[in-house]
Amino acid sequence: MTQSVLRERTRRGFGRLVDRYLDMPEPVTFDVECVRDLRVPMRDGTVLLADRYRPRGAGPLPVVLLRTPYGKHKPDIKLFAGVLARRGFQVVAQNVRGVFGSGGEFHAFVHEKEDGLATAAWLRERAWCDGRLATAGASYLGHTEWAIGPYLDPPLEAMCLGITTSAFPAAFYPGGVLALHNMLVWSSATGTQEEAPLGGLLPNPLHDRRVQRAMRTLPVGESDLAAIGRPERFLREVSAHAEPDDTYWAPIDHSAAALDMATPTSMVTGWWDIFLPWQLRDFAALTAAGHRSRITIGPWAHDRSALKATLTDHVSWLSAQLAGDVTQLHQSPVRLYLQRAGRWLDFDRWPPPQSVPTPLRLQPSGGLDWPEPPDSTPDRFTYHGADPTPSTGGPLLLPGEVRQQDNTAVEQRPDVLVFTGRPLPRDLDLIGPVSAEVHVRTDSGHGDVFVRLCDVDRAGVSRNVTDGILRLRPGAPPADADGVVRARVEMHPTGYRFLRGHSLRVQVAGGAFPRYARHHGTGAPVATAVACRPIRFEVFHEPGRASAVVLPLMTAPGPPGGSEPA
Repeated sequence: MTQSVLRERTRRGFGRLVDRYLDMPEPVTFDVECVRDLRVPMRDGTVLLADRYRPRGAGPLPVVLLRTPYGKHKPDIKLFAGVLARRGFQVVAQNVRGVFGSGGEFHAFVHEKEDGLATAAWLRERAWCDGRLATAGASYLGHTEWAIGPYLDPPLEAMCLGITTSAFPAAFYPGGVLALHNMLVWSSATGTQEEAPLGGLLPNPLHDRRVQRAMRTLPVGESDLAAIGRPERFLREVSAHAEPDDTYWAPIDHSAAALDMATPTSMVTGWWDIFLPWQLRDFAALTAAGHRSRITIGPWAHDRSALKATLTDHVSWLSAQLAGDVTQLHQSPVRLYLQRAGRWLDFDRWPPPQSVPTPLRLQPSGGLDWPEPPDSTPDRFTYHGADPTPSTGGPLLLPGEVRQQDNTAVEQRPDVLVFTGRPLPRDLDLIGPVSAEVHVRTDSGHGDVFVRLCDVDRAGVSRNVTDGILRLRPGAPPADADGVVRARVEMHPTGYRFLRGHSLRVQVAGGAFPRYARHHGTGAPVATAVACRPIRFEVFHEPGRASAVVLPLMTAPGPPGGSEPA
């Protein structure tokens, strides 16, 4: 047996194992060819490299385009391309500008519209392309999809959008606060990926620990030096443009243009994904505008835990839109996993029509209940950026720190207010958007309001379910005559069952570090601020100033305070 025959049999055998593990539908072929390092010219003369996968000997086919900043040699790209090609699709995986052999300089997010449109035009001119294009991918790859989808003429046949959003800048600054942890982790990874072991194929715990230590660096605009030993362009830009009304990132926000886009879209996200609120907003906006879209929401974070579901969704949607397999369109528009119930549920729209926004109000003496609170004095705490209130768990990028974590240590700090309900007499299901309305006053008008909803089990362990943050500035939001602000905090949506015997708990704090950049208490720009001053908070829970979290109740609540919701 020749070496080439042996390699071919090995490759086909591996493909069968992969398909079986991923529970993929029957392939069209196992005979897939790959042409590497196609040279794709951009309008300025820069050449980007791409690989083309297709069934061997096939005639002109539509192209499924994947554009990546992480390298077309990565296993997940090869996995996606191989699975799709074995099902009769033609896939072009391209390295974006400035990475892994593609020409030019990588400038995160900035060139993807122009380069993506140029790539689409080039593909449509190839004899092996039948003129039809679709896109696929997750995270930044999803951004490259949104960067061209609303602008192509003729339009894309389909878009497959995994853990991503049309409005990336919103995830840079949730509630107006720099998402320090995720921004530093991502910028450090992309800034060093080509010098990392095997081009970033292997984990690098030493690098991760160095990045985590760098999160405490001041000023934030120089934390790249501590993390990777040199300036990193994206980190410098994202920290320098964190102030209100800065329009620097407006060109990469494609959410407005998306509303006029008729391309059918299929989305996958997770309850612990960093882009969840904005991807759900994309879905709701597209469906409200009458465009065809569907979404799957699982118990995943922004990591490879969503890979199988994303690939399954890609195969299904492309089969429907490119191969005419209408059986793939029978899925409900919204399919979601109800956490702690272990069940998948189907709905016609987001949020589910059965979901009723219901305020659960903060009470005196650390209580939590549905009725309006009685007259009471405000609770007080002091936040200090020199010892910022720490965060634990949530939608983060580093493995091991995401999802639910024990919040006991944080809740014992004097700069965290804790409000707890009574044990639930029956299960309580939440599915939909979550928000908070906190009546708060600070001594300077500055501050961050961080609100977290937790699940306290029968043993007393408190685990985070969802949270959000809002930055206060003098005059924004406006204060009343007493200087009290009504802070409306958007929290991550959730699908979650609180089990009978568990209690709901709400934390209110002045920050969540290093997930979010610390507040310095001075109003100085986050990129350059060093000095910190304390911020004194008062949180009100009284008639007319009833602070609350607004929960999307799906079932009779079995209320934590022993009474029915108002």
